[in-house]
Amino acid sequence: MDARAPPHQQTAATPQLRQQHGGGGDFSAIFTVLLSFVVIAAMRKHSDLSEYYVQVLVPSSSTLKNSLYIVHQVPEGHVGVYWRGGALLNTITDPGFHMKMPLITHFEPIQVTLQTDLVRDIPCGTKGGVMINFEKIEVVNRLHKDFVHQTLLNYGVQYDNTWIYDKIHHEINQFCSVHSLQQVYIDMFDQIDEKMKDALQADCTRYAPGIEILSVRVTKPKIPESIRRNFEQMEEERTKVLIAVERQRVAEKEAETQKKIAISEAEKNAHVSKIQMEQKLTEKDSSRRQEEIANAMYLAREKSLTDANFYRTMKEAEANKMKLTPQFLELKFIEAIANNSKIFFGNKVPNMVFDQRLLGSFLQDVARTGNLET
Repeated sequence: MDARAPPHQQTAATPQLRQQHGGGGDFSAIFTVLLSFVVIAAMRKHSDLSEYYVQVLVPSSSTLKNSLYIVHQVPEGHVGVYWRGGALLNTITDPGFHMKMPLITHFEPIQVTLQTDLVRDIPCGTKGGVMINFEKIEVVNRLHKDFVHQTLLNYGVQYDNTWIYDKIHHEINQFCSVHSLQQVYIDMFDQIDEKMKDALQADCTRYAPGIEILSVRVTKPKIPESIRRNFEQMEEERTKVLIAVERQRVAEKEAETQKKIAISEAEKNAHVSKIQMEQKLTEKDSSRRQEEIANAMYLAREKSLTDANFYRTMKEAEANKMKLTPQFLELKFIEAIANNSKIFFGNKVPNMVFDQRLLGSFLQDVARTGNLET
């Protein structure tokens, strides 16, 4: 059985135990030792007890044999506890070989390491009156070394019967009596372990502080066959519903995924179309700008050519105007007459020359008048 008390549960009232390293009895009394050997020798007369002489130095778990030992062994993970005349002694021994007075002093090894107590067949009735049975409950516990004497003094070597076996029966029945079968078997089954552990530890802390409950493991209770079949059918139907719900959820997820894919594809196409449209607009705008630039260049070039022609014409006109003097015209006239390959003679020839002279005089007068006005 598991019984242990954490260090924080130790109180000032914990008895200070005297550690025995040499022996459990008063070996200074020679008379007592001699008396023990006399008793053993007397026992040799009986054939059914002759084996005890050989077993004096051999450990055993039997109560009678423990009483007959002189040398005994305390196993690792245990401490030795001693009774003399039925009274529990304060002596506590550590693992190893020790000596005691045979027949007078009784010895028991008490485990102080982790141990698991297995409680079987715990019947209980639920709130609705259904009888169920917990076939196995495991209680992991430990008895703290410093509280061994106090615990054994109050509850005996079988202290676990009081605080583990009997207590777990009581707590299980208390739990079942206030909960329905549905709660005990399904809804709250995962909480029973902790509830049992807390309940056991609470009473141990109050009445037996040396016992520490580490954990409780509860197996599924056994319920009536008809109710078990109903639970199985309910669980099967619940499973079917869960499967249907899960399938519906999967279908919804798939539809949502397809919708997201379609939306994403449409957004992608729209984005691509937008990019292509922007690209075309950019190209058109670029072409328009190129045409505007070309037109501007053409207009500028044509305007420049026109201005140049106009300027050239104006300059030529001004130059011609400056050339058309009476003297120049007369010179041109004389050159023209001189260049003719034919000369006509008649009444009008002198008039022609005279008319040209008059024209030159007229132009000269006009030019002079213009200069005066300027």
